[in-house]
Parts: sequence; C-alpha cells; structure tokens
Amino acid sequence: MDADDGGRGRGGPEPEAIRFFGTSWLAHDRGYPARRIAVSFGSLAATVAACLVLRFAYEGLESAKVGGFLRWLVVVMFGVCGAIAFRRTWDGYLRRPSDPDRDESLRGAMTIGFIGSLTAYFLRSLKEAPGESLRRREYEKSRAPKPSPSND
Repeated sequence: MDADDGGRGRGGPEPEAIRFFGTSWLAHDRGYPARRIAVSFGSLAATVAACLVLRFAYEGLESAKVGGFLRWLVVVMFGVCGAIAFRRTWDGYLRRPSDPDRDESLRGAMTIGFIGSLTAYFLRSLKEAPGESLRRREYEKSRAPKPSPSND
C-alpha cells in the first residue's frame, strides 16, 4: 500500500467520486490535470452548441412570424431560467442543498435554463473539478479524529 494514498485503503471513509474524475480529485493524480482540461473544453463546447440550438429555435420563431411579444417572452424566459440554473448549479458546488423539495420544484426552470448550468460547470472547471472543494471539506471532516467522550 502506498504511504501517500490520501487516506484511501486504510479502512476509513472513502472519498465521494465526482463525474469524469472519480476519486482522482483527492490527490490530483491519475490524469487529473488532463481531465480538467478536457472537461473545461467539453463543457465550453456544449455551452456553445446549446446557444446555437437556442439561436435556431429563435430563428424558427421569426420564420413562423409569431408576434414580437412572444419572441421577447421566450428570450426573457430563457434568460431568467438560465440565471436561476446558473445560481443553483454554482451553489451546488459550494454546499449541499438544504431543501430538496425546493430543488424538485425548480427542476423545470433548471431544465429550461440548461445553458446557465453548462456555463456554471465550465467556469467551475477552470478552478477545480466541479464540486471538489465541497467534497474535500466533507472528506476531511469525516477523516478528522473524533473527540473521545470524557469520563469525568
């Protein structure tokens, strides 16, 4: 067993895996830097592709000759839902959700504002594996020695 295995393999708590990174985020090993670069480029490409899809949808509204009000309503809807999705996704990388029912009620807005989620994922991947700091804090807390009860 490797002496510097980040606490793995010692019978203690195991680190939580992150999509595309597994547990390589713990010691930044097993291709972690290459994965971060690939995830950053991939999420940026997905964001650009999603913007193009929305642009085509908007052009479809124009060619259908729907009213200006409806076109602006669609733009505002995607903008507001994108902002909500960005904020909820970004906050999800910093802390666990406190109210799962609220998250469930915002699922529709998060789906409509998928570009916001993709943007948050891209920006976070520039700093770390998305969710790494949250999982690191939780993992280190679980590995910390527990105070023994004192028998005074």
